[in-house]
Amino acid sequence: MAAIDRDRYEVVPVGIARDGRWVLASEDQQLAIEDGRLPEVSGDGKALALPFDPATKGLVVVEPGRVPATLTEVDVVLPLLHGPYGEDGTIQGMLDLAGVRYVGAGVLASAVGMDKGFMKLVWQARGLPVGRYVMVGDREWRTARTAKLDEIKQLGLPVFVKPARAGSSMGISKVESEDDLTAAVEAAREHDPKVIVEAAVVGREIECGVLQGLDGGPAEASLPAEILMTGDHDFYDFQTKYLDGTTRLAIPPDLPPGAVAEVQRLAVAAFDALDCEGLARVDFFYTPDGRWILNEINTMPGFTPSSAFPQMWAASGLDYPALVDRLIRTALDRPSGLR
Repeated sequence: MAAIDRDRYEVVPVGIARDGRWVLASEDQQLAIEDGRLPEVSGDGKALALPFDPATKGLVVVEPGRVPATLTEVDVVLPLLHGPYGEDGTIQGMLDLAGVRYVGAGVLASAVGMDKGFMKLVWQARGLPVGRYVMVGDREWRTARTAKLDEIKQLGLPVFVKPARAGSSMGISKVESEDDLTAAVEAAREHDPKVIVEAAVVGREIECGVLQGLDGGPAEASLPAEILMTGDHDFYDFQTKYLDGTTRLAIPPDLPPGAVAEVQRLAVAAFDALDCEGLARVDFFYTPDGRWILNEINTMPGFTPSSAFPQMWAASGLDYPALVDRLIRTALDRPSGLR
């Protein structure tokens, strides 16, 4: 909100409270992570709703015992949401039904990008490099657990066990003993009944930002960033990402000649394979023998001051205010409905 040009745009901050209600938020509310404390939206504001009327294109105030009153028209929504119901195509579909433009990927790209299994299938179909993995569906785990565990063991150890449709490293375990596999899958299932188990890849963790091209042009990739962990964590988990400050970014990373151009090419190819729009962050492993392996894509990457996406674009010549402005303009130029 601080970066948006108020001479060009009128901002209506809409928060989602812990109980799911949409409320008119205060711009003064502290939403940054401070001293390891995670913020949340207060539910004290006016209750809002988005009417499913493409002719209205606005927000309405919902008060008990009163006819809903129009608050304002909405030209574009910037959905700064992660995880299920925010980044997986559900809210994107709701906005499509309401006829409201929004920043970022559409329903299909959001859903496929959120589901790590289908994401990898699409990339494999396009001939893009992915690591070895095993999917564990809810029915398979309940009815054929032994067979599924045997399949997982073929990946070797260590493996990473993840919820298939979560983010921010929630519910992820690094497993180094076969005896711990069942507990790790159960831990992931607390977040998602669908689980993915990935063979560990020895390599450096590199990320690359992608933006939809301007005026119908091709997508563009930023300078990449390398994640460097300075603490004693085993992997890049929620704690290291957001709370304890034990990671830093090298932008650009120290890579051999031609490697930056190749990771940018692959990032754009991964973006295009899923038919993404707006923006995405594509995560890679760079192996000691010089191979790139796609890890995952985030169709609404983090935008905190420590997040890689805005830092990569700033290093590429597009500062934070210009980045936000470009995302809004790209969304405003997009037609509503099927495209």
